[in-house]
Amino acid sequence: MTDIQEMIHEDPLPGHESKLNPKPEWQPRYSGSGRLEGKAAIVTGADSGIGRAVAALYAREGADVAIVYLLEEDDASETQRIVEAERRRAITIRADVGSRKMCDHVAQRVLEVFGQIDILVNNAGEQHPDEDITDITEEQLQRTFQTNIFGMFHMVQAVRPYLQSGAAIVNCTSVTMYQGAGNLLDYSATKGAITAFTRSLSENLISEGIRVNAVAPGPIWTPLNPCGGADPEKIAHFGETTPMKRPGQPNEVAPAFLFLACEDASYMAGQVLHPNGGTVVNG
Repeated sequence: MTDIQEMIHEDPLPGHESKLNPKPEWQPRYSGSGRLEGKAAIVTGADSGIGRAVAALYAREGADVAIVYLLEEDDASETQRIVEAERRRAITIRADVGSRKMCDHVAQRVLEVFGQIDILVNNAGEQHPDEDITDITEEQLQRTFQTNIFGMFHMVQAVRPYLQSGAAIVNCTSVTMYQGAGNLLDYSATKGAITAFTRSLSENLISEGIRVNAVAPGPIWTPLNPCGGADPEKIAHFGETTPMKRPGQPNEVAPAFLFLACEDASYMAGQVLHPNGGTVVNG
């Protein structure tokens, strides 16, 4: 094994999209208009769910895409096929974003193939439902923070030397940051950290012409929920508490990531968009 392979955590997460029924909807809902023409994007957690939908939409809008994934090689290969079907270049990179060494590897690999990094989408994440705070082990707490927020620091540190004025960073936070989630204490805490990180990083980089924003999805049908240990009864009613009375689909979230990455959002920095099925939040 290489050092990179040895550092991979062989967890059951995030789960295979190919095994979900019904399948999440990743397909872009409209024709592209070249809004990301000539750009190169890194999307973490791009093998499935929101990440796949973002990769597909970015490709349709003209971007080459680096697909960063943890374990699900079959899902990552399918996302690569989707991007290439849009006549854009795609590479898959197996990496645990919780490792700074792996994030450096991602940045170097993208530079070798694409020669530039214009967009970073920090989407990779994990969650582990627990009904009581005493059920959260130290290992789980460390792992959730390592992936969800440390991973964003690592990825930004890895790509920062190569970002030019006009580059964009889009982070994935969550509605749980704003309304809480009693059975997702550690996950929600990381999402609060991500929102603060987004706002602070925006202040740090805006003078360099680099925009930093975030998206806070509500309940979206992806492998993260059924494969993250959620109760099957709750999964059966997933998303029904939203005003729209249903979960969202990945391709209903991806346009928010596109908007924040392209010139349409040239006056947006330090902001959070809320594709959440109509839940009104402050922020």
